[in-house]
Amino acid sequence: MSTAVDVLAADIQAPKLDYAALSPILILLGAACVGILIEAFVPRRARHFVQVVLSLVGLAAAFVAVVLVAQREVITAGGAIVIDGPALFLSGSIIVLGAISVLLMAERSLDAGGSFVAQAAVVAGSPPDRRLASEPTSHTEAFPLAMFALAGMLVFVSSNDLLIMFIGLEVLSLPLYLLCALARRRRLLSQEAAVKYFLLGAFASAFFLYGVALIYGYAGAVDLAAIHDAVNGSAANDALLFIGLAMLLIGLLFKAGVVPFHSWTPDVYQGAPTPVTALMAACTKVAAFGAILRVFYVAFQSTKWDWRPVLIGIAMLTMVVGAVLAVTQTDIKRLLAYSSIANAGFILTGVVALNDRGVSSTLFYLAAYGFTTIGAFAVVMLVRDADGEATHLSRWAGLGRRSPLYAGVMTLFLLAFAGLPLTSGFISKFAVFAAAIDGDAVSLVIVGVIASMVLAFPYLRVIVLMYLSDPAEDGPTVSVPGGFTAAALTIGVLATLALGVVPTQLLDLAGQAAQFVR
Repeated sequence: MSTAVDVLAADIQAPKLDYAALSPILILLGAACVGILIEAFVPRRARHFVQVVLSLVGLAAAFVAVVLVAQREVITAGGAIVIDGPALFLSGSIIVLGAISVLLMAERSLDAGGSFVAQAAVVAGSPPDRRLASEPTSHTEAFPLAMFALAGMLVFVSSNDLLIMFIGLEVLSLPLYLLCALARRRRLLSQEAAVKYFLLGAFASAFFLYGVALIYGYAGAVDLAAIHDAVNGSAANDALLFIGLAMLLIGLLFKAGVVPFHSWTPDVYQGAPTPVTALMAACTKVAAFGAILRVFYVAFQSTKWDWRPVLIGIAMLTMVVGAVLAVTQTDIKRLLAYSSIANAGFILTGVVALNDRGVSSTLFYLAAYGFTTIGAFAVVMLVRDADGEATHLSRWAGLGRRSPLYAGVMTLFLLAFAGLPLTSGFISKFAVFAAAIDGDAVSLVIVGVIASMVLAFPYLRVIVLMYLSDPAEDGPTVSVPGGFTAAALTIGVLATLALGVVPTQLLDLAGQAAQFVR
């Protein structure tokens, strides 16, 4: 018996780990675990400061680790994790955008106690709920939850194995489900958003996992390189491959907020605390498209003539649906949600180009869009009335007269979303459209240009409302931002302008990072 055990133990070898290459992920996971201990042992009144410092220091250390391993290409953890150009670029983008989102989460000057509720189990609309809206304490568990989510995103974009990718998907998703339910105000709307996101996300995860099982049945492996080899030379039934790929695609496109898997996006963006909405709009989109790029460019590139027409059709549908439905919105957060959906279609335009220029333009678009969308949600946090954030568009009438500075900042972000020159949005759209033309997807570019023209209308409508409408006597005020929100806004404005005027450095960096390691 002991001999058999010894033989079995000899056959099973622990995977070799390159801790330096894995250090960004390990740092964020370590910071999240320390954050949980802080919740247990640090006095309640001191937790906010300690959690904010820990989160920002952890993110800074993780970014330094990404920079230090930037010249290496490593496949580690038994082939499950790959550190290559796209993984490093996406990881750095997620960390930087995550840090800006944490700044918004740390803001406490707009609401006593911040954006997160003091107690989770409160019935919306009851007297305790109204009392707790003015409590000086809040759920500081939001910070370690955000760190876990960001660590999961890093795993998601670095996975060289579908099972590890699924683990990353769950690690990034579960904290976000909880964070969506922790809004200090409009508690019922927040909890409804969290339930919708959880239920639909659970279905999407199930599709993803069942797709992994079918692909394993076809290829006999779940690592992307082995799947690529099996696609090129396997005699197995192709039905397993294409059904599995379709189910895998459902799980990935759900996270990206792509039509027809977009129905959760407007409700969740509207109901979640605005800092969490900013985190999802920027970082989750980077992670989702990073995984889509890796799966299709590494594992399934040789079957591109089978799945490329499907993605082109989905990209067209996403741009059109997002643009048309954005026109009908009367809530600024829902408008930005449908804008996010349309932008997912623009990003898919770069994905389906199937060339290095397509990868680099997609990487650039994800980073540039992240800065702009976080800045836009930061402005949304400032426009307030007695009930909190004034998100109905009618409440934004005359905002340019009440606060010319922040109306001007919002105008910059909206013009960037519309793709006007001298903004990051123009360079982003130009890059993905040029890549698509190089990839013979001219019809997709035509649809994209038309959708961009339609999408400009709701942005211009908000601008006209802010500057050419009279403010109501009982209209909202624009709160003076605290240091954290002011820093996030400043970074968003500078990045939006810099990437529109002098985008060369980031474009070159994205071009250098466009090669996947198989």
